[in-house]
Amino acid sequence: MLLCIGMWATKAVCRPRRQWVHLKEDGLHGNTLLKSHHFWTGVLSYCTRRATHSKFTYNVSQVQNACLTMDVTTTGSKESVKAACDSANSSACDGRQNEMKAKMKHLNLSFSACGFLGIYHLGAASAFCKHGKKLLKVVKAFAGASGGALVATILLTEPEKLEQCKEFTYQFAEEVRNLDFGALTPGYDFITRLRGGIESVLPPNAHEIAENRLFISITNTKNVENHLVSNFASREDLIQKWVDGGLTNGLPILPVGRTVTISPFSGLLDVCPQDKGLVDLYIRLPKQDIMLSVANLVRLNQSLFPPTQTKMESLCQNGFDDAVHFLLKENWFE
Repeated sequence: MLLCIGMWATKAVCRPRRQWVHLKEDGLHGNTLLKSHHFWTGVLSYCTRRATHSKFTYNVSQVQNACLTMDVTTTGSKESVKAACDSANSSACDGRQNEMKAKMKHLNLSFSACGFLGIYHLGAASAFCKHGKKLLKVVKAFAGASGGALVATILLTEPEKLEQCKEFTYQFAEEVRNLDFGALTPGYDFITRLRGGIESVLPPNAHEIAENRLFISITNTKNVENHLVSNFASREDLIQKWVDGGLTNGLPILPVGRTVTISPFSGLLDVCPQDKGLVDLYIRLPKQDIMLSVANLVRLNQSLFPPTQTKMESLCQNGFDDAVHFLLKENWFE
C-alpha cells in the first residue's frame, strides 16, 4: 500500500509543471492543491530519495498578497535550476509591481485637526518630501482640517516652505507659552497672528493650484453641518477656509480611492504614534478613532497648550519617523 502511494506521488509530482494557487478570504483554492505545505515537503523529499536520476527544486513565493506560486521543476543541471529560479523571482517581482500600481491608481493624503501638534504633521510632510517622492507623484488629492489643512496646503502648493513653517510654528508656540492663559489670554488676537504666518508662506496663486486637489473640512456654524470644499475663489478665500476649522470632521476621508490618514494621536490610522495601552479601547473624536491612552490625553492637552521647544522638536521628529515607517511598510520608501 505505501509503495503504491509512493509510486503515485512520484509519477504525479515529478512532471515539470507550474501550478497557480489562488488565495481567497475563505482559504486556498486551485485546480490541483494539496492543503498542507508539510505534505508537499514530504512528497518532494520522497521523490528526491527515490528518483535518483533527477534533482528537484521547489520555490514558494507570495505574489500580490492574493496568489501563491508553486514551481516544481525537474532538472538535470545547476544552470537549468538557476534559470528556473530566476524566472520564478522575476514573476514574483512582476506581481509585486502590479500590486503597487493598483494601490497607486488613486491615492489621497489626509491630515487631521491637531492644534499646536501641527508640528507633527510638518515632520511627516518632510518625510514624504525626502523619502516618498514616488508616493507624492501619484497622490490625486490632499485633505485636512484646521491645522492639518494648513500642512496639506503647503505640501501641495509650496513644499519648499515646510522648514519655514516649522520655524513659524516654534515661534508661535513660544509666544503663546509666555501668555498667562495661553491662546485664550484676553486681548491676544490668536487668529490675526496665525493669519500672518499663513500669508508669509502661501504662494500668490495657491487657490489656483489647490483647485479640485485640496479638500478642506469646514463646519457651517448655523446648522453645524460639515462640508468638504475644494473650490476657492481667491487666496483670501482659501485662508478663510483654514480659519473656519473642522469641528465636525477632524479627519476627512475622500470618497474615491484610498485615503492615507496622518494624525499626531495614536489610533486606527496609517501614520500616527504607536501607543501600547493596557487594553485596545478607542474613542471617536470628530471622524477620528484614537486610542484611549494616557499618552493621547497628554497630546490632547499639548494641542491646546503648546509644550516646550524641546518637546515640539521631538514631536516633529516623531512625525518624520512615523511617516518613514509607513513608507517602508508600503514599499514607497526611497
